[in-house]
Amino acid sequence: MGLFRRSASKSEATAAPAADAPAGEPGSTESAQEASPQGGTTQDGAPQRGPFDSADVPTMGPRVDLGAIWLPVMPGVALRMEIEKKTQKVTGVSASLGGSALQVQAFAAPRTWGIWDEVRAELATSVTSQGGTVDDVPGPFGRELMARIPAQLPDGTRGVRPVRFIGVDGPRWFLRGVLTGQAAVDAEAARALESVFANVVVVRDDSPRPPRDLLTLTMPNQGGQGAPAAPTPKPSFDPLTRGPEITEIH
Repeated sequence: MGLFRRSASKSEATAAPAADAPAGEPGSTESAQEASPQGGTTQDGAPQRGPFDSADVPTMGPRVDLGAIWLPVMPGVALRMEIEKKTQKVTGVSASLGGSALQVQAFAAPRTWGIWDEVRAELATSVTSQGGTVDDVPGPFGRELMARIPAQLPDGTRGVRPVRFIGVDGPRWFLRGVLTGQAAVDAEAARALESVFANVVVVRDDSPRPPRDLLTLTMPNQGGQGAPAAPTPKPSFDPLTRGPEITEIH
């Protein structure tokens, strides 16, 4: 069952927290929850909370240019590109810190409504169909899913894998994050990666795209936001299936 079916139902855009500043150091007390109220602007006119649209961010700042996503960089966080084996297209980027990881992907969305409500419902259906459990709860970016999915543990036994799905609807784009490891179950462990997600900038090109089309990502210094849009594979939203190849950014 595909998790990104097109649908005509509307959903409200979710509020997204965090200051328009570099992600804090690991262990910092600053987090997405503690950012200034939504709707304000900085002295240079940029919004105070993210994730951000590139039209609202004057400069790329301390971020790495990955095409459709400008991802914040911070000490101790390893960034890895996810590459679809058959096409060699970049399908996502992951930031890992300690025993936690955050996968980020950006998608096209309709002009007039967000898609996170629909996507969240589809993800919940997929998790439960695999025998897992899921809770739809409030979080620092609005509604999110706390899931526990059956999985094979490193020692070969069967167990459950905790996964946190977060999402934010932007202007003609949708940004999805998947938190795994300690960040999926421990609020303190999630703070640094939440700050990374909150400071992402999404670069939506002007090309017509169907809703839920994966926005084009590039390797660092291989085209960036000026690269022509290339066809991208439809991503899998099953966090248990064997994922794409991983290439670390040095």
